[in-house]
Amino acid sequence: MKFLDGFGEQAYALLRIVAGLLFMAHGVQKFFNFPAAFPYPLTPMLQAAGAIELIAGALIAIGLFTRPAAFIASGMSAVGYWVAHGMQSPFPIANGGETIALYCFIFLFIATRGAGIWSIDGARSK
Repeated sequence: MKFLDGFGEQAYALLRIVAGLLFMAHGVQKFFNFPAAFPYPLTPMLQAAGAIELIAGALIAIGLFTRPAAFIASGMSAVGYWVAHGMQSPFPIANGGETIALYCFIFLFIATRGAGIWSIDGARSK
């Protein structure tokens, strides 16, 4: 589609920002029961996951320490997939793990590509 030519950097920035904010929302729900109550007791593992979701999600969204934050978020998502979903079935469509599997690979991509435009990391490197 020719009309989208030249907008790759902006589309990538939107992917990074939205993925970070959506990931952060998981941590907000765990710790603040907002916008809906978290339905499980907060075990130490869920507290660690919530902290990573909250902090790494915010860092990714604003583009600060993006590569390490995204790498940690990707690893947490991989572990979360296997702990919470993968033992039920190896197929994400059958075990309800599509979202966390997608987070894993989006954050792995962000970790390899960096923050890009509209980021604190980008502004600091200039």
